[in-house]
Amino acid sequence: MSNRLAGETSPYLRQHADNPVDWWPWCDEALATARRERKPILLSIGYAACHWCHVMAHESFEDEATAALMNALYVNIKVDREERPDLDKVYQLAHQALARRGGGWPLTMFLAADDLVPFYAGTYFPKAPRPGLPAFTHVLRAVRDWHDGQPDPLRQQNEALARFLAAQGTEPAHAGALDDAPMRDALARIARAFDPANGGRRGGPKFPHASEIEWLLSQGDDARGMAQHTLARMAERGLADHLGGGFFRYCVDARWEIPHFEKMLYDNAQLLPQYAQAALRFGEPAFARAAAACARWLGRELQSAHGGFWSSYDADSEGEEGRYYVWQRDEVRAALDADEFALVEPLYGFDLPPNFEGGAWHVVVQRPLADVAAALGIDLAQATARRARADAKLLAVRERRVRPGLDDKILTAWNALAIAGAARAARDGEDRLLAAAEHALDFLYENAWLDGRLYACHAGGRARFPAYLDDHAFLLDALLAMLQVRWRDRDLAWAVALAGALLERFEDREHGGFWFTAHDAEPLPQRPKPFLDESLPAGNGVAARALLAIGHLLGEPAWLAAAERCLRAGWSTLAELPEAACSLLLALGEHLEPRTVVVLHADGHEAGRWHDALVLAASRRADVYRIPPSAARPGTLGAQRHAAGGLAYVCRGTACLPPIADPAELAAHLA
Repeated sequence: MSNRLAGETSPYLRQHADNPVDWWPWCDEALATARRERKPILLSIGYAACHWCHVMAHESFEDEATAALMNALYVNIKVDREERPDLDKVYQLAHQALARRGGGWPLTMFLAADDLVPFYAGTYFPKAPRPGLPAFTHVLRAVRDWHDGQPDPLRQQNEALARFLAAQGTEPAHAGALDDAPMRDALARIARAFDPANGGRRGGPKFPHASEIEWLLSQGDDARGMAQHTLARMAERGLADHLGGGFFRYCVDARWEIPHFEKMLYDNAQLLPQYAQAALRFGEPAFARAAAACARWLGRELQSAHGGFWSSYDADSEGEEGRYYVWQRDEVRAALDADEFALVEPLYGFDLPPNFEGGAWHVVVQRPLADVAAALGIDLAQATARRARADAKLLAVRERRVRPGLDDKILTAWNALAIAGAARAARDGEDRLLAAAEHALDFLYENAWLDGRLYACHAGGRARFPAYLDDHAFLLDALLAMLQVRWRDRDLAWAVALAGALLERFEDREHGGFWFTAHDAEPLPQRPKPFLDESLPAGNGVAARALLAIGHLLGEPAWLAAAERCLRAGWSTLAELPEAACSLLLALGEHLEPRTVVVLHADGHEAGRWHDALVLAASRRADVYRIPPSAARPGTLGAQRHAAGGLAYVCRGTACLPPIADPAELAAHLA
């Protein structure tokens, strides 16, 4: 028989619907049951593409004896961290406080039923004991024994933890001057930790720290050099899917060789514009190929027929991690002709020992294509064409395999990252995903923006969960990015509404910054206020940057002031861990030196004469908007006018030039 998860919209929760565990989703009824039955809560948080979540599910949650013990001792609640990032943030912090180390997934927390404060924390527990890891059944019995037998020490511990959690985010705001000291400190720290051989941070595992790369690309030559080196190594080695396009979640080693094979919307959404920008800035064809392949994969594999982007593909297929992606040499030889195999064998390392378990190979570029071409006595153009034919054949073989599981929920925040990424990539010349981004934006407007309120998730045909900070901030940023590639009155009005919602429903009016949950959200043991980047950029950093952008575009002092309050609230984070808060550093830089804003009032015919000047403006990282004469013009846009041939308005911060009627004059000012 199925448990209560069978009716949930999350694919991850439905994966556990046939477990013998008496699972509940997080809901008032489950919490009331725990209080009524005087049972502690076992809270298990994971996500569909998580390999170790699947391992623990197979070992323990599918096991009748383990499930019977869980059901007897606890009220068991299963949460999809992607649907409920608020719960995940609270209990990851609590895990760090209790266990004195970072958490991860699966997250296994034991909560007191009365206040939902955890009293024991862990991540993956095996079925049988391993060095350093007790058996899960031992943990279940021991934790319940402690809960029942030591109520006073447990209560004292929980009271102390509750005070710690409640104090987070309430630090006084910085009252002094805002300067670039955190930026200089961050650059020095990143440089010290930089891996000169492989890019990224020294050692493994290696993650694509997208916010860090974006910030480095915005800095001087040394910083851009680190970003360039990291992007090159990620694109040529095992983080990249060389056959299907896109990037995996992270690599387990220091060389970007072997990934965990899940593929996430949010990673690819962030890396797409960075590769497009790097291709334009550095003139490297490999970066352009990576951006194009990433855009094709996103459009082909993750966009639903209704327009929204799905969330992820699992690492596992047929019960094995990476099975869909890895190869045996004989499979490759059989799929290709002799000339193609002669190129692919040294290019992808099939002439080297296997690099993956089970005597298999994961595709990694082991030698430069030019060197392989020279060894074969062919020119680079011939080698490129031969590689393309071989890749297409291997991809066709791979697509006949059993595919990894798809998580088909549509998350507002992640879709917003993809929309913004597609728009920014299009500005830098990679526009393959732009039409898909437009389709996704329309989907969110029709399905996640209901009666003036934003929702975080669309799954099972309905919108769920009042939206969080990330949803509002990322979508505001995405709307501003899309307005720079085409203008829509609807999207400007939507952006204005989202900016207002950030101040009205999320801002900490006492200390500054933005809470992760709205003022009317479900009370939890802690209310996160995220300043540090994780796999997603920090919501406060993106909110501050987007409010600066729309504040300068429309001349709205309230939004600019809220952005400054956010920076002041996050100053202690910038002082302590600036290298981990690169989204906030981007906002700080744009507060200290506001971006140039170019607004061209021109119709489609008139815009042609301005093309070269606008391209120059974009190359100087200015914000460029072309507004048709018929458009609505709120804020300071209302004071601007259109004239025959078009008029350009150029502002930086609160300083503006007189209207410019000549494209050559605009180009001269920008130069």
